[in-house]
Amino acid sequence: MCVRVHQCALIHLEHDCRLTDPPSVALTAPGPVSPPTDLFDNDMQQDAHEFLNDLLNTVADILLEEKKLNMQEKQNGRLKNNGTAITTETELEKKTMESTWVHDIFQGTLTNETRCLNCETVSSKDEDFLDLSVDVEQNTSITHCLRDFSNTETLCSEYKYYCETCCSKQEAQKRMRVKKLPVILALHLKRFKYMEQLHRYTKLSYRVVFPLELHLFNTSGDSVNLDRMYDLVAVVVHCGSGPNRGHYITIVKSHGFWLLFDDDIVEKIDAQAIEEFYGLTSDISKNSESGYILFYQSRE
Repeated sequence: MCVRVHQCALIHLEHDCRLTDPPSVALTAPGPVSPPTDLFDNDMQQDAHEFLNDLLNTVADILLEEKKLNMQEKQNGRLKNNGTAITTETELEKKTMESTWVHDIFQGTLTNETRCLNCETVSSKDEDFLDLSVDVEQNTSITHCLRDFSNTETLCSEYKYYCETCCSKQEAQKRMRVKKLPVILALHLKRFKYMEQLHRYTKLSYRVVFPLELHLFNTSGDSVNLDRMYDLVAVVVHCGSGPNRGHYITIVKSHGFWLLFDDDIVEKIDAQAIEEFYGLTSDISKNSESGYILFYQSRE
């Protein structure tokens, strides 16, 4: 779904933007980036969010495989006198084996809290994430979207919750909260929605304000660094009227100034120009340049 992926500007950023002074003319980026998997190795229209997920997961899998091979080589070199390899790993080693720099940068943890309305018992289940997908509404903000993401949902009627304490199905309240904040918070705005009356997907070009600074309030009670602030560092923008056609551009902050990546062209823009990519105040379906994926970096 969506548009053809020409290049991933975020991959080029570190190489292209090592500049001491802002560029006064357009820059030419290197050649196209190879697709992470066969899924994107074609001329079909593709979705930037799906591409991001596939890219991060593919890189993480490659890094984990390299770690396993390195660990096997170390174990093969540490043989006991009887020829049996030492395979015992500490919990720290196991945790290290399951983590890569992709997880260190992008991974956070959600906790799904469910409270039984009969016995008041609260159960929780943790779930790791690399990005958060949030619903959008007209004339709102990303803060409003995150608030809706963590709204309390009542489970009743045929959706009752099976309570282990009561040993029966009971009405319950459920909500999702952030337990572990990531270094880079990737927020995916769900701008493509299936409309029953149209029998197809359509683009929601709603105006959603995303500030340069963000504070996450929907955190769990046992969350670490509750007061952590985030700064906007990149925005993937979808340009077009619908999910089956269009174009992607990317805005990236580097060395204190903002750069706009449009295929192989890189230009400097003012911070105020970001407001042009919030979306449209009108619900009329027409071409729009609207923020699709937001990247916020935590302050250390």
